[in-house]
Amino acid sequence: MRRTGSPNPKSFVTTTTTTTTTTMSAATSRNKSAAGATMPLSIPMASPSSLDHRHFAASSQKRYNAMASRLTDVSQMDVQAALDQMRSLLSGRPQVVYKTAYYRKQTKNHWARDDPAFAFLQVSFLMIATLAYSVAFRTSIMGGLSFLLYSLVWNWLVPGVIIATIGRELANRHLSGTQSSSHVRQSVEWLYAFDIHCNAFFPVFCLLYVVQFFLLPLVLGQSLLALLLSNTLYGAAFSWYWYITHLGYRSLPFLSNTEVFLFPIAAVVLVYSLNLIGYPFGMGWNASRLLAQVYFY
Repeated sequence: MRRTGSPNPKSFVTTTTTTTTTTMSAATSRNKSAAGATMPLSIPMASPSSLDHRHFAASSQKRYNAMASRLTDVSQMDVQAALDQMRSLLSGRPQVVYKTAYYRKQTKNHWARDDPAFAFLQVSFLMIATLAYSVAFRTSIMGGLSFLLYSLVWNWLVPGVIIATIGRELANRHLSGTQSSSHVRQSVEWLYAFDIHCNAFFPVFCLLYVVQFFLLPLVLGQSLLALLLSNTLYGAAFSWYWYITHLGYRSLPFLSNTEVFLFPIAAVVLVYSLNLIGYPFGMGWNASRLLAQVYFY
């Protein structure tokens, strides 16, 4: 007698295997979905150098804005501190001026001045001096304005921008010492490089705009004494400029071999000597007379 409805063994094994495989596939899919849901997204992180650059740019913009606001309000400027620094630059210890830059770095994390009083006073002094020269040489109003613009733009601003830019690039590219990778790399700020120019220009102003003004009857002569006096004034002014420039970069602890900023003094001495040697042969020139011809005649 045949039994009906009895299960086929082969069919049972096949069904069981299929069910097991399906269950394992579903479990694997659920595990992958869960892993994908819990796995954190990979977010690109900015490099430390880019973060430092952004922070430096933001802080620089804030300082620019602060200086611009102070320029419109003289009461916010520390004029007395700027006058004290000018006095120090004319003393036997001009390097004292750069100690304030070190204190700013320790307290405000930047080397450059955040007070435009020093530059404001320089521009004011230049305006007064150009007015005095215009009166002394009896120039017209247009001639006086031309001399004023020439002094502000071509004697102070443009050379300052060029020398500050070149000095900063030279210092950052070739004079910056080897620093550890665990420390933030320091660099010379452009505003600080321009501060160095302003500091170095002040003795130039005192010699070539103030002292020379009272010596005009002597330095404009045609004698050897006039040539010596005039060229000595200009030689001392330019040498003083580069010496104070050297002090400004030497005060930065992360720079080395800053003596390169003294090299232009050798060129000044060479030109001065050649000019003196050439005078008996009619090849010497008086710097004061030459510039008076350019400015006023």
